[in-house]
Amino acid sequence: MSSSLILSNILNPPVLFFFLGMLAIFLKSDLEIPQPLPKLFSLYLLLAIGFKGGYEIDESGINPEIALTLLAAIFMASVVPIYSFFVLRVKLDSYNAAAIAATYGSISAVTFITAQSFLKILNIPSGGHMVAALALMESPAIIVGIVLVRLFGQSQDEKEKSEFSWGEVLREAFLNGSVFLLVGSVIVGILTGEKGWEKLHPFTQDIFYGVLAFFLLDMGMVAARRIKDLSHTGSFLIAFSVFIPVANAIFGIILAKLIGISAGNALLFAVLCASASYIAVPAAMRMTVPQANPSLYVSMALALTFPFNIIIGIPLYFNIIKLIGI
Repeated sequence: MSSSLILSNILNPPVLFFFLGMLAIFLKSDLEIPQPLPKLFSLYLLLAIGFKGGYEIDESGINPEIALTLLAAIFMASVVPIYSFFVLRVKLDSYNAAAIAATYGSISAVTFITAQSFLKILNIPSGGHMVAALALMESPAIIVGIVLVRLFGQSQDEKEKSEFSWGEVLREAFLNGSVFLLVGSVIVGILTGEKGWEKLHPFTQDIFYGVLAFFLLDMGMVAARRIKDLSHTGSFLIAFSVFIPVANAIFGIILAKLIGISAGNALLFAVLCASASYIAVPAAMRMTVPQANPSLYVSMALALTFPFNIIIGIPLYFNIIKLIGI
């Protein structure tokens, strides 16, 4: 793998702010970001990428490549949790295995945005419909995770079954704030088209990377605080946090090759397959699988897989894409 690609990715300002946040915690700085702000940054990023995706779908229309890409996204979000579950069952009970598997079946919007920034540095184009793929991959993993618990849970008594509500699960999967705002922004972008794009351009594009830098500064601080939790996960889960994203990315790249999508879109698809959720899925698992330990799936996704993907993973996946000739 080219060291210049890794270096150019690390020297991306938002990524450097991620490390600055980690450094602040390691050096015990009194740096703090007021708590309502990270939530606002998160909402802004979802709105901006969703709106841009909707606008670009309106511009390009739906062609066979876009339709196949969206179907592939749903397929990977459904399949990844299944084989991840059986790998995890070697060492874990069904509840923790299902919660972690669902976490790795879903996606990280911030990793996706960082990959977009990486492509922009290399002047490689990508399609706005990949945002729609991102939105479609949020929910299937939650549903598959719950199904796995229902099928393989070891001690669900009748009381637990009677309290279980599929309505609440589906509501969390499709109507949680992140999914709702992202999908809604895509629809607004499609409906408003060129006129809407021109009106919101200063808000959704000109300040985008500044907000991303601030958001990653906070993420770096959160990840640094979570690192100590990894001492409870053991070497098996630490290895899983690094190797399963690479395996998922390779499966995604092979699928991208079969579909025949472009290099930029293939990288974004690989990153979606390789990333892990630390917002939507943990929120859903905490409610629907209370037997699982949140410190396992949150710390793995946030303190290991997320930094691995933005530092090593994105350049690595891009090199694999070039090697197989996409």
